[in-house]
Amino acid sequence: MPKLLKFLPLVVLGLGIAAFQYLKATRPKPPKAPLQEKIWRVQVKTIRLQALAPQLSLYGQVESPDLWTVSAPSAARVASVQVREGQRVASGDLLIQLDARDFLPRLHQAQAQVAELQAQIQSERTRHENDVRLLEEERKLLELAQHGVDRARRLRKQRVGSESDLDQAEEGLVRQILSVRNRERDIADHPARLQALEAKLQRAQASLAEAERDWERAQIQAPFEGIVESVPVSAGDQVGKNGVLLRLYALKSLEVRAKIPAPYQQEILQAFQQGERLRAVDPSGALVFSLDRLAGKAEPSGIDGLFRIERGSENLRLGQLLTLRFSRPLQNQVVALPFAALHQGNRIYRVHQGRLQGLTVEILGNRWAGESESLLVRSPALQSGDAVLITPMPHAMEGLRVEVVP
Repeated sequence: MPKLLKFLPLVVLGLGIAAFQYLKATRPKPPKAPLQEKIWRVQVKTIRLQALAPQLSLYGQVESPDLWTVSAPSAARVASVQVREGQRVASGDLLIQLDARDFLPRLHQAQAQVAELQAQIQSERTRHENDVRLLEEERKLLELAQHGVDRARRLRKQRVGSESDLDQAEEGLVRQILSVRNRERDIADHPARLQALEAKLQRAQASLAEAERDWERAQIQAPFEGIVESVPVSAGDQVGKNGVLLRLYALKSLEVRAKIPAPYQQEILQAFQQGERLRAVDPSGALVFSLDRLAGKAEPSGIDGLFRIERGSENLRLGQLLTLRFSRPLQNQVVALPFAALHQGNRIYRVHQGRLQGLTVEILGNRWAGESESLLVRSPALQSGDAVLITPMPHAMEGLRVEVVP
């Protein structure tokens, strides 16, 4: 009996386990819940196909091909400076005045030299006219002297005249011959003397023109309306010849240089050659540009585009950096979508009868509306009025059930 009591706990445990298994096997089974498909709540955009121009974001710098640099015409002292850096000036405004004492003496000396040579030329012409008249008289005197010699010889043969009378007559003839020849030589030399004086006059007039030009440039005036870029001198400064005094640029000459990336170079070049007007704006919309020309040299990274400023040039300064939103050639049958609408690189999803339909699209580029940036895409399967998924869904797939919410 004591031995049976030892195994009693094991018997009780086994009976308990058997009862548990019996109850578990005979318990009533709960009814199975029906399976329900999950519905995802999403937002959509109703699209409209239209003609839009993709845009590029370019970074440019304001330049001017007509930067006017003023240099000193000769060594001089700066008498006065009328403008300051950044000042706007009108055409004809006095900018800088150089000291007149560095220019007027040379100008007066050149004027005097010209006047002296003009007087010498006039004197030479008067002398020539006088020589021509006197030559006729000299020739008449020569003829008379020859008659006198002939008469003296006849008288000498007739033993009426003396030997000394003949000698005197011949001496007078020789002197008159020399006088005629000297007069003829003077007349023959007149063109050479006149040419030499005229050459000297031309040199003097050139020196006078230089002196007048230097004096004119000593009073530096604005040739056009513009902005003073820099003034590196002050009143009282001594400057050397060709020393820079001032730099000025015209507002109308400002342009923006921006690099167009190489992948778009051929597209832009072709549109530009076909006469298509390509425009750009800054992010604020206050500045408007148009592509004026392309640089003559391209680089591996792209080609520089030079943009003419159509509106807002008065708000720009030389060297200023700008962001341009450049419109590429117009594309038809495209739609602008937020970036969240793009899935798996080049797929979007259209919502049709509560389910997603995947479409592969061609990505054409970006476009901005104010500060909002969107993506331009195109697909032959898209139609105006389609509802396109714009909720980010990494698990989006064909046929997924969705519910459109506002």
